[in-house]
Amino acid sequence: MNVATTAAFVHFCLCATAAASDGDATETSLAAAPGDIATLPCYAVGNVTPILTTWVRNGQEVARSEPSSPSPSPAGQRVTVTRDGSLRIGGVAPRDEGTYGCSSTLPGNNTFHARVTLRVTSSENVSTSIGPATALSNGTLVVLRGSSVSFNCSGASHPSQRLTWAFSGDSSSNQSLASGAASSLDFRIEDVQPGAQGVYSCVARNAVSGQAVNRSTQLLVYYVPDRHPDCAWALERDSAHVWFNCTWSGAYPPATLRWGHDRGDRVESLSLRLNRSALSDGQTLRCAAQHPALAAGTEMTCSFTLRSPYPLGEPMVTALAATSATLTCTEDVSLPPANTAWRKGLLQEDIVPGSKYVLSKDGPACRLTILNISEEDEGVYFCRSENPLAVRELEVYLTVKSECRAWTAINNRPPCTPA
Repeated sequence: MNVATTAAFVHFCLCATAAASDGDATETSLAAAPGDIATLPCYAVGNVTPILTTWVRNGQEVARSEPSSPSPSPAGQRVTVTRDGSLRIGGVAPRDEGTYGCSSTLPGNNTFHARVTLRVTSSENVSTSIGPATALSNGTLVVLRGSSVSFNCSGASHPSQRLTWAFSGDSSSNQSLASGAASSLDFRIEDVQPGAQGVYSCVARNAVSGQAVNRSTQLLVYYVPDRHPDCAWALERDSAHVWFNCTWSGAYPPATLRWGHDRGDRVESLSLRLNRSALSDGQTLRCAAQHPALAAGTEMTCSFTLRSPYPLGEPMVTALAATSATLTCTEDVSLPPANTAWRKGLLQEDIVPGSKYVLSKDGPACRLTILNISEEDEGVYFCRSENPLAVRELEVYLTVKSECRAWTAINNRPPCTPA
């Protein structure tokens, strides 16, 4: 965003003014910009109208006026004498610069003399250069965090100028960065950081007229974090749907995130909801982040490969009556992680912890401890693991033996007779 403003005005710098009688003179200085209308005063004391006024420059008469017998000025005449004796110069040009002498004859045959120095000033052709930087369509410039940026301002102000670089941002307002009286002004920022983001203005001020030209440029600092996006998931209660979330915070502006081949959105976090029918074992879900601060064609990514659950454990367990037995099932390959639980019987009844059953988990291991085992506990148990991809079960058969049955099996003799 480039903004150039100029103020076209006539700035009068009154150095000294004094009332004068015959033989005395006043000295006045004024400045005008090219194209302005300059009025050089001659007799400025009281309301007396001069009888005759003559203006000269470099010994040559410029104009004269006799109000007592005025004649119309030629149409389009640029230099004229007004009724009060002032010299009016329309459309000031650099060639009009110089010292003018005025002689006014007042009523009573008094003569008034004045000298006026006219300086033609200009503050034009102010230009700025900031780089290396990338320009957006609206003129805003973009630099990358950590880069080095050079600033140059040049102007052609006559007869002299003062250049100033100023900065306005979140951390400061109208902070002066550099100043000088040369035709150009440079400074440099090494290792640019986000705090350097803001509006940089170069002001060229004419030392004589005070006229100023301002050119401002908005500078943005783009940056990205030095880490990959974070991929995560969240299961819904029914385990048939899953939310996949991709987050990459700390980038300015926000990166464009996309899952797979989707179009993508410019956000810090992007979520994707899928049901079980859209998922498969071995499927890879990938989130990619694109950002102007990354090298062309470069993406930052995170991904995970989906895996169905696969519970493992001993399929056959034998225990003595009146003792306890622990059934162990381990599931550590599923992604998203499966929900694993023990169930009892062919109808897969839920197991309620209490005086009979103790359920515990140790990392990927899920354990069922059966207390005070009896023959009624004999049968099949299921370790059931479920994630959004599938349901897998490990079947474990528990055999319960009494002491008599165990003695018979060990000694290979007929069944013992209970006492």
